[in-house]
Amino acid sequence: MSGRGKAPVGAPAAAADMRLDKWLWAARFFKTRGLATDELDRGRIRINGQDAKPSRSVRVGDLVEMRQPGLVRTVRVLGLSAQRGPAPVARQLYEETPESIAAQQAAAERRRFGVEPAEALTEGRPTKRDRRDLVEWDRWSASADDLDTDDDD
Repeated sequence: MSGRGKAPVGAPAAAADMRLDKWLWAARFFKTRGLATDELDRGRIRINGQDAKPSRSVRVGDLVEMRQPGLVRTVRVLGLSAQRGPAPVARQLYEETPESIAAQQAAAERRRFGVEPAEALTEGRPTKRDRRDLVEWDRWSASADDLDTDDDD
């Protein structure tokens, strides 16, 4: 058996590793441990390139990859904490990789310059202006029935 799962000499056992779901909660990636567990169960979080379960141990130096809508965040674990603290303390538990930061900025630019949802609609319920235009058009339109006069008289 390798010494990989053992704590270094002189370090407390709790400081060597901890559950991944608890670390994600303590680092403030998720509001509750239950939400972190749900994301882990769905396979949206990987650790060192491998799928992870909630009970998977996380250690200092591990790379945690989280898939979020439109974005993949990768962070390196810098510290472990058994309790959830304030946000500035939580940010000291991890360091985001430069590639992840660049991907976040690119996603923000895409959202910023994205298409206005209302402009993308080609069909659907007409707006008030469209309804007015339809009423005006219908009021002044001529049809073949209107042009048919009794010329036989």
